[in-house]
Amino acid sequence: MPGESGVDWVQRLRERDQHTDVIIMTAHANLDTAIAALRAGAVDFLLKPFRVEQLLTSVDRCLQQRTLVRENFLLRRQDAKPISIEGILGQSAAIVRILETVQRVAPTNATILLEGETGTGKELVAQAIHSRSGRQGPFVPINCGSISPELLESELFGHTKGAFTSAHAAREGLFSFASGGTIFLDEISELPLPMQTNLLRVLEDRRIRAVGSDREVAIDARVIAATNRNLRSHVSEGRFREDLFFRLDVLTITVPPLRERIEDIAELARHFCQTLARDLGVPPLPMGHDDLRAMQGYSWPGNVRELRNVIERSLLMGSLPAESLHEDASVTTQEYGLPLDWTLAEVEKHHFLRVLDAANGNKSAAARRLGVSRKTLERKLKVWAALIAAG
Repeated sequence: MPGESGVDWVQRLRERDQHTDVIIMTAHANLDTAIAALRAGAVDFLLKPFRVEQLLTSVDRCLQQRTLVRENFLLRRQDAKPISIEGILGQSAAIVRILETVQRVAPTNATILLEGETGTGKELVAQAIHSRSGRQGPFVPINCGSISPELLESELFGHTKGAFTSAHAAREGLFSFASGGTIFLDEISELPLPMQTNLLRVLEDRRIRAVGSDREVAIDARVIAATNRNLRSHVSEGRFREDLFFRLDVLTITVPPLRERIEDIAELARHFCQTLARDLGVPPLPMGHDDLRAMQGYSWPGNVRELRNVIERSLLMGSLPAESLHEDASVTTQEYGLPLDWTLAEVEKHHFLRVLDAANGNKSAAARRLGVSRKTLERKLKVWAALIAAG
């Protein structure tokens, strides 16, 4: 290396904040040189001649160190921020897992696929990933099923003047607008096959070409895709490219339907009642136990979006739709009467045992629904069992 030593070069690399791992190999070295190289930032130091096994071990050490650095960085971010993200409400086990996953993957640039039924809040999860990513560019959502196939390529990649009949001026596409940020491709299953090929090329090469142009442009946009369909079935039916599916399926987050997180319904309902009442300029409605039980018993085919619409309609009408929801209530939330002379302890016991029965005896699931620890539930069960045994 004319003009400077390897140690000097490593030092200059670090001063420029380049994070490439470096292994120094030399035939002319002593202990002082080796120490200087490691202090400068080299990961390892090999003295020629060396065996191939030594080199492989050194490379492996580099990879392990890089993994540890990345994991420590992510853990520090997790420790610095509480597991709570604006817009994503709920304390159910499923939501907690999603929040933990968002915290962990947001700082990376990994492509993410969100799966879940319509109305479950997939776009909220995508926005949360973007907001925690540290990316300075915008969050750009696009519904792939709402744009005609003829215009979709132009919307995504842009077009030049005269590229087609109505192209009176050049225009940048959404991938360009999302530069430095995140592009959210909702309903990715609706993407036509020709566009799937183009998207695969973009994901692999990180370059786009506007319609009518012969020049490719590099882009820096993180891709988050979402679907309410089973993409694996689409692949087997030939409606979705297998290679694109595997390229999108780097990390899949499944957003659960509302009927699988009924313990979150009360919090969501109260939140919508407060925020929508303020937006509509009407007083919020008091929510009774019967109202919440009815909501928890309804199947919510439209998920969180339907719950929001029901609350908005209720605010406009001036009453909560408990009776109409009871028509679809499940067996686990049907009306049950409690004697007025029961003590609070008796009511608590009845409710605990009822929730445990609804959870099919799963103590962990029952404890989560009740908002207590499993140890608390087990302690109460032992007390009640002892009382029964004592007669």
